Order: sequence, then C-alpha cells, then structure tokens
Amino acid sequence: MAEPKRADPATAVDLTAAPEVAEKEVPPALVAQSLGEYVRAWSSRIRSGESGVLPVIAAMVAILVVFTIWSPNHVFLSPVNLVNLFQQSAVVMVLAMGEGFALVLGEIDLSVGFVGACGAAITVQLVQPVTTRWPWWAAIIAGLAFCAVFGAIQGTLITRLRLPSFIVTLGGYLIANGLFLIILNFGPFSGFPLLAGSDANLQAIYNIMAGNIDPTLSWILAGVVVAGLGGFMWWADHRRRTSGLVAPPPSLTYIKIGLIAAVAVVVVAICNTNRASLGVLAGVPFVIPIVLVVLAAWTILLERTKYGRYVYAIGGNPEAARRAGINLPIVRTVAFMLCSVTAGIAMLLYASLLGGMSNNVQGGQYVLYAVAAAVIGGTSLMGGRGKALHGILGGLVIGGINNGMNLQGLRFEYQYIVTGLVLLAAVTIDALSRRGSSSGSVTRV
Repeated sequence: MAEPKRADPATAVDLTAAPEVAEKEVPPALVAQSLGEYVRAWSSRIRSGESGVLPVIAAMVAILVVFTIWSPNHVFLSPVNLVNLFQQSAVVMVLAMGEGFALVLGEIDLSVGFVGACGAAITVQLVQPVTTRWPWWAAIIAGLAFCAVFGAIQGTLITRLRLPSFIVTLGGYLIANGLFLIILNFGPFSGFPLLAGSDANLQAIYNIMAGNIDPTLSWILAGVVVAGLGGFMWWADHRRRTSGLVAPPPSLTYIKIGLIAAVAVVVVAICNTNRASLGVLAGVPFVIPIVLVVLAAWTILLERTKYGRYVYAIGGNPEAARRAGINLPIVRTVAFMLCSVTAGIAMLLYASLLGGMSNNVQGGQYVLYAVAAAVIGGTSLMGGRGKALHGILGGLVIGGINNGMNLQGLRFEYQYIVTGLVLLAAVTIDALSRRGSSSGSVTRV
C-alpha cells in the first residue's frame, strides 16, 4: 500500500488560525480593505481587550467635563487656562516621551529628573553674561551632550554588566542629584542662576516658554504643518498600495488628515485669543512646536525605522530578538541615551518656565510623573508596547488633574491621591488587556 502524501509544511493551512483570531492579532489597518472592514476589526480588538488609547481619551473627556463644571466661574476651558495647562504639562509630556524608550524595552529609568536638571543647569550657567557668555545654542548642545554621556554610561552598565536598570538608574538618580547641586554653585549666583536680564542669550532660553509666535504666522505655520503631514501620510500609504503592500483604506487616511487639521485649527484659534488682562498677548507659544518636533522625531524613530522595530522586538521578547541577530547591548544603550537627552529637553523647558534653576527642583517627583504619564497614556510596563504619543496624552491627563485641582484651591496631597488612582486604573487596564489578548491567542506548533 502506498504511503499517504504528507502536506508540505510551507504550504499547509493552519486550521487553528480562525479569522476572528487573526483580526485580534493583526492591526486592523494592515488587513482592512475598506473603512467598514477597519471598523469591524477595530471593534473586535476592543472587545478582546486591546483598548488602545480609548481609556486615556475617556479620562481626558471626564477631566474636561468635571473641571469645567467644578472650576470657579467655569474658567477651566478658557483660552488663558488651556494655554497655561499645556505649558505646565509640557515638562511632564516630554519627560514621559523619553521614559517611554526605557519602558518599551521593559526597563525603567529613575534618573531622568535630575539628569535632565543637570543638563538644564549647565545650559543656564553657560549663558550667564557675567561669566562664560556662551551663545544659547552652544549652551543647549553642551547641556544635552552631558545628558547623552550620562545616559550612555548607565546604558552600558545595564547592558554590558547585566545590572538591573532599577538599581543602576537609582544610583544615577543620587549621583545626578549631587552633580546638580555642584553645578548650581558655580559662579556668583549662590546656587540660583536666573534667566532674568536683557542679554539676548538669556532671553532666548527664557522665551522658550514665555515667547509666542505672531498670530498670522501661527496660522501659516499650522497650514504648512497640516499640509506637509497630510501629504506625507497620503504618499506613504499610496506608495505601499502601488507596491502591492498592505495599507490602510484611503478613506481612513483622509479621516486622519481631517482630524489633524481640526486639532490644528482649534489649537491655533485658542492660542490666538488675546490672553492678557492689559495689552495684547496672543499667538502660539514657542513650547508647542518644540513639543511637536520632539513628538514627530521620536514617532518616526520608533515607528518608521529599523532601530524602532528592534526596540519593540527586544521589549516583546529579548531572547527571540537576540536569536534574530539584533545587537541588544547597542539598542538598549542608545535607548537610555535617548531617554536622558529627552529628559534634558524637558528640564530645559522647566528652567524656562521657572526663569532659571534652583535646588528646589523635585527630580524624584518628576520621574514618577513621567512614568505615570507614559503608562496612563498607554505604554505598557511589561515592555513591547508604547508610542511617543502616549507620553503626550498621559501628560495632558496629569496636567489637567493638577490644573483643575489648583483652580479649586485643593492641597497637593489630593492631587497625588487622584493621580495615583488614575495610574492604578491605567495599569489595571493594561494588565487586563494583555490577559485578554493572551487568552484569545492561538498557540501554533
């Protein structure tokens, strides 16, 4: 009797891979050929526990509704308060984007608060006209270079010596705290170098937060950004379709471009409202395009480059990434460098907001807020999942809570309690979504 033919493993159909399972495991934008198919696949992923950014969007809506009703004279949604809210939240948002590099790897960096403060203190000291008189751009580069070196040293200890990131960065937190105090004591400033004065270099750093773009120019730049970003999104998706690769449905691309345009119009309209009680104060603050540039740069790096794919691969399964030929030490070390450099940018924003630097910087509180903002925004503490956008969303949630409670005159202890409860809710949602996705997945032999 002839031996029955065996199926070729390369062409065999996996009968265990049901279509509904594929919908849960593959992003809907990659398999949907129409907007209806995308919505159905997206709904299936939500039902399976993959809620994405929906929880943080719901939290932001709840914050808007509660504090608009609760705030004195309903000032929470006033243009003055909304601009202040974004400026106050910018530090946490940028710090959270930096912390995201460590969290996506499944690691943590506890040192970002004081490492970034060291970089900002270096910049503020170097632009002082009575001492070093450095140009503002060179002083910024020097401060960020310090952060990069510090992050590289921490990353090397973690990756080469295989030390726990928690311990290494906790030590880095203490070392950077001490260095920060030493840096502040350079020069004749008694530990409090300021950005006050008419010197152009001092004003350049101070105006990062205090300066505004001309209202007319704000509209022009917003149009250029929307047109450029929309054109890039359309071209990228069109190129994939013409190359025979999977791409989102064209209608979905147009909806995304429309949403971006709507957000740009709302933001510019709010910022161009006169926010001064006397005189005129209008225009988009400089800090908004700065934060957007950081967001765009880190989004492209994580989602459009080979390095970003390596980061996600290591965070998802380090051993599988190593077997695939990924250089884990280099990728991890660079991630900690980027984390520290981003912290330097964030604390430079803090120095501009404060009008200088002082030894009252709460580096420990800021690192906790950075981790909380990233997790609240949607980044997983377990690694392998997270975006730069999550830091923006989580930072707005924390900023909204603090701003709304300050309007009510509530004490800081209540702000900490509410922020902690929101963080616990975010971690719970992340754990439940991972449990739901793993229970709905199929193990293939």
